[in-house]
Amino acid sequence: MHQRIAKIKPKPWLIVPFFCGLLLSTIVTAEKSESAVILVVGDSLSAGYGMPIEQGWVALLQHKLIAQKLDYQVVNASISGDTSQGALSRLPPLLKEYQPAIVIIEIGGNDGLRGQSTKSMYKNIAQMIEQSQRLGSKVLLLGIEIPPNFGPRYSELFYQVYTALNSRYTIAFTPVLLATLTPELISSDGVHPTAKAQPILLDNVWQQLAEMLDTQSSGTTPSSPQPHTGK
Repeated sequence: MHQRIAKIKPKPWLIVPFFCGLLLSTIVTAEKSESAVILVVGDSLSAGYGMPIEQGWVALLQHKLIAQKLDYQVVNASISGDTSQGALSRLPPLLKEYQPAIVIIEIGGNDGLRGQSTKSMYKNIAQMIEQSQRLGSKVLLLGIEIPPNFGPRYSELFYQVYTALNSRYTIAFTPVLLATLTPELISSDGVHPTAKAQPILLDNVWQQLAEMLDTQSSGTTPSSPQPHTGK
């Protein structure tokens, strides 16, 4: 799914079922713009799983940028259920099409919940960072913690992927995307934040993202995105 807020040619899109019963979120399109692009590549935590897409933290980010008169447009290329391998395979055409100023990488949770190799996850995200930086994009990596379903050792190795990547590359880093969330802000599945939690997620992301933005960038206030579902 691409929640496309700007710099996009209007076109039909499909709502496609994903494995494990997850659905791609509704796609948002808008008129073409010359604003700098912030590309979000993630999974259900960024795709607004279980809620209207306009309530997700990525949509709230666009509204915050507009309110602060910052000339950025958000492209949400997050897909519920995606893994680091899937995100890596999708990234090159996204970089080519949008030439983003900033790439926000929020991926890996599904790798961890499936007990996949942390070494492979590290390599996949490392390639995503390198591909983005070769284009000249700034990178913000969002860290994820997982419950000890596969034992505390695996959970520890999983999180070390993010800290190791932060140490290796010159990137911005949000240590834990879901930091400060209380139990009542997590849905009944025990994994996904509720709609009420989304402003907190945005605050967690904004702490690092704000320092990456060109605060001198201002221009015509982008038009509000309108949902469009194609068949």
